[in-house]
Amino acid sequence: MSNADLYVSQSNVFNGIQRPLEKSKYVILGVPFDATSTYRTGARFGPNAIRQASLNIETFSFRSNFDSENLPLIDLGDLHVSSDAKKTLDMLSLVCRELFEKEKLPITIGGEHTLTLGVLKGLKSRSKKTALVVFDAHLDMRKEFLGLNLSHTTFMRLINENIKPATIIEVGTRAICEEELNYSKKNGIEIITSNQIRKKGCNEVKNEIKKAISSYDNIYLSVDMDVLDPAYAPGVQNPEPEGIETYRLLDIVCSLCDNRTIGFDIVEVTPIYDNGISAITASKIILEILCALENNRQLS
Repeated sequence: MSNADLYVSQSNVFNGIQRPLEKSKYVILGVPFDATSTYRTGARFGPNAIRQASLNIETFSFRSNFDSENLPLIDLGDLHVSSDAKKTLDMLSLVCRELFEKEKLPITIGGEHTLTLGVLKGLKSRSKKTALVVFDAHLDMRKEFLGLNLSHTTFMRLINENIKPATIIEVGTRAICEEELNYSKKNGIEIITSNQIRKKGCNEVKNEIKKAISSYDNIYLSVDMDVLDPAYAPGVQNPEPEGIETYRLLDIVCSLCDNRTIGFDIVEVTPIYDNGISAITASKIILEILCALENNRQLS
């Protein structure tokens, strides 16, 4: 080992953990892409902001009774994105396909929410056995928006029609158009609104989702940070009032982390619109999910 190997390392690595790929179960991948974004751009700066924030978060999780310093984790860096959404998603799908084939669990950091389509394209035939649970203020099921058929407002419809996961559950919804609502009803897509979460409570919602996904082989989780109320995550692309609190999100999403989970993403942190709160919160969410996954894996 050279002195450079011994004393020098990349500073902006998520949580400061960098295991060899062959010894890692979890793989961080940044996708600094926001070319189809509307209202507020800047999610392309999200991956590095989240990485920087993660270096200042303590490593022990009281939720999982696990220390993230013990995670078999590697940060691959950022995808070489294109200004063309299709090209970017095609590249992302190729990278994720390799990771899935090596039985790695990708943690994709956006960037805009469109990237979830690219990740799931990498699943190939496994998608038909996969339950997709999305935490988002929006349904993102328009047919087109501002002349684009492929964008952060349409990608969930494309996932439903082209990737065809076994089931889709949207959680924390509160901002949609009638076209999306009608499409969701017609296609059997379950919606749990933020208002329902407050009225029912986390335990009932957790049990509902667990029951709905109990028969599927795989689970993929996607967290758009705008599912949180802007009081907790002001630095997002499309903030919506009446969101859920951070603890409610963590209570629900961590309860879904088991050995069937094959990957997750955190998207749409837009750091130029706040003083770091949203990036810190996103980092905490990633660490809590990772700790829940690894603790469950070690106990099974």
